Amino acid sequence: MAHPAPAVEALDLVKDYDGRRALDGVTLTVAHGETLGIVGPNGAGKTTTVEILEGYRRADGGSARVLGLDPQREGRALRPRMGVMLQEGGLYPGIRPLEALRLFASYYRDARDPEELLEVVGLGDSRSTTVRRLSGGERQRLSLALALVGNPEVLFLDEPTAGMDPRGRAAAWELVRGCQREGTAVVLTTHAMDEAEALADRVGVMDAGRVVAIGTPGELRSAQPRADTQFSARPGLATQDLARALGLDASAIRETRAGEYEIDAAPTADLVADLTAWLRDRDVVLGDLRAGTSSLEEVYLRLTRERSAADDPPAP
Repeated sequence: MAHPAPAVEALDLVKDYDGRRALDGVTLTVAHGETLGIVGPNGAGKTTTVEILEGYRRADGGSARVLGLDPQREGRALRPRMGVMLQEGGLYPGIRPLEALRLFASYYRDARDPEELLEVVGLGDSRSTTVRRLSGGERQRLSLALALVGNPEVLFLDEPTAGMDPRGRAAAWELVRGCQREGTAVVLTTHAMDEAEALADRVGVMDAGRVVAIGTPGELRSAQPRADTQFSARPGLATQDLARALGLDASAIRETRAGEYEIDAAPTADLVADLTAWLRDRDVVLGDLRAGTSSLEEVYLRLTRERSAADDPPAP
């Protein structure tokens, strides 16, 4: 059976601003029920890419399709099927959360119940508070609810949990996972690597208007192996003694902060075995071992740092 077309497709997108290339051949796809996380430094082109997909900005080259429709030419047919998270200032400050949700629900044929959704995002007690009096985290919850009220087939989220407390963040993540289970395609832009790792099936790293890497979080981590080994244990270990036991120079092991250690050596099987044996012989509990693969944040920093260095002009 043929696979259905992607829910979201960007092909070789190009966009220039005043002679500066903001997008330089961006290609991305998102399947139905998939979440694509887009990460990158400020100015990487994330917002421009998403605005083209949402139909709010026109590309200078390439093509964009959402649910098989052109977001620019067929925006009227597409918008009732999309959910877009509003940014700061997108609502009249005197409106109340329940009023806003009822207003937005009236635009859709198959809207969710506004009162129920208000409870789901944790704003039941703030239904009559004006938007201007909501905290930053509460405004984010309301923006998420407004994006979800129309039961969208495609959901665009930009920094969805910025300003939320841990409880609100966990609730927002569960809402996004619920959308995934229902088959909604989600495009998530975020600066929080743990959020991308928790929610995204695939992550695209953007820098200087290009997609410099894309894959599952596991694929991205595995493609950037660690050149060192890190572990945690009780503070004040005899690092020089440990270095000798591992056959390394005395300076090869550092306690970077209390109880956190870094070994300037690749995490070979022998090194890991010798390390754990040394700790065992001294009745030291190994708290954490980071070996073999990098964290998603380390991969992101390495990719964007390497690209920035490559783009820097040579020193005179």
